[in-house]
Amino acid sequence: MKTSFYNLAWRWHFYAGLFVAPFMILLALTGIIYLFKPQLDPWMYRDLLVVPVAEQRLSADELLLRTHNAYPRGVIGQYLPPSTAERSSQFVVHADGRELNVFVNPYTGELLGEQDAKWNLQAVARALHGELMVGTVGDRLVELAAGWGIVLVMSGLYLWWPRGTAGSGVLWPRWRSRGRALWRDIHAVVGFWGAALLLVMLLSGMTWTGFWGKQYAEVWNRFPDAMWNAMPKSDEQAGTLNQAHRQTVPWAMENTPMPQSSGAHAEHMGHGGHMQMPAAPLVSLQSVVDTATRLQVEPGYSITLPTTASGVFTVAVFADDPRNDATVHIDQYSGQVLADVRWEHYGLVARATETGVMLHEGKMFGPVNQIIVLLVCLMILLSSVSGLVIWWKRRPQGKLGVPPLRHDLPRWRVAVGVMVAVGVAFPLVGVSLLLIWAVDQVLVRLRPPIEAI
Repeated sequence: MKTSFYNLAWRWHFYAGLFVAPFMILLALTGIIYLFKPQLDPWMYRDLLVVPVAEQRLSADELLLRTHNAYPRGVIGQYLPPSTAERSSQFVVHADGRELNVFVNPYTGELLGEQDAKWNLQAVARALHGELMVGTVGDRLVELAAGWGIVLVMSGLYLWWPRGTAGSGVLWPRWRSRGRALWRDIHAVVGFWGAALLLVMLLSGMTWTGFWGKQYAEVWNRFPDAMWNAMPKSDEQAGTLNQAHRQTVPWAMENTPMPQSSGAHAEHMGHGGHMQMPAAPLVSLQSVVDTATRLQVEPGYSITLPTTASGVFTVAVFADDPRNDATVHIDQYSGQVLADVRWEHYGLVARATETGVMLHEGKMFGPVNQIIVLLVCLMILLSSVSGLVIWWKRRPQGKLGVPPLRHDLPRWRVAVGVMVAVGVAFPLVGVSLLLIWAVDQVLVRLRPPIEAI
């Protein structure tokens, strides 16, 4: 006898839901927090972010000097010029084992205060959302949950598909129902209406993961080699500028090489055979700001300062509208623009991915995009919670409540084919599918089939 397609889909939906639901709840909650960063930050940190407008700004070099004097033992890694006239300047300072966001009034040079770069609300939400704040292991778990989320949506749609029933309980809940029946309707209806948007959210989020996303980028995100042939290149990639709590360069740039400054040869043998220290950068921070202005880089960009003799200044903006993305590498000694990469240089897949990410983060169309993503997050929360309630209510006392296998007239090969396709497309899901299948077979052999509850 062979296993029923419906029953097999139900069984996989159960496994996927039990694993995915806690992650989906966490991702939805942290996603909502990060979604409203543009509104929350000025409200929570107004004294750090907002300044009265004056006639004359101080130069970036003067602000840099004042910040350095305030943190003489710190290393300044990044400068964020004011994005609007009423916003403060910001420096990222590494001091005493901490990473600090230091805010400075661009008109007076007054230090407004500091913020722990890794332990503020938005940074924690972003780090939890991306890697659960546990590095590579967390990144893989989030990727696995997203992959299983795709299995959950596909199996859920099959289970939802009407079989002789229309309307009530299918397209809208039967509100007069009570208990598990009402929760089941809510779960099914919300899952159906949110399925397409959830798939978009899952797939766009997968492009940022450390395993599948990296392979995806290496296959699909390519720039012509000629763009990097006219300059010395380091072994590092631009993606090293991105961290779990802070985004610097766009996704499209992560796999591109970091150029080297022409002054890398500044390490030389002095008189008597002694090694000279590298020459100090000849290019001022203000001149980098002026270059960004001349190149019409959209406000809101960051400037990452060189940390080695061969390093470069990197001006980057991860724009709300990806058509305004820019990544500019500047020689720290000559001020020469070594690379200037914009939207028009992106390939078709890179453009689609960047657009998907901005839609995912609710930034593409302003408040309208935020409201749509908020609704998706709320639907994810409701669907996840209702699924857990259904499981808890139908779970036999003291047992996990795995749906039993039935042996009806089947089309089980279709289900297996779908699962194989998902496993090949998302290798971490494929490995976990094999593990769960093996465990499932052991459980089936240990106990006889029981009737569904």
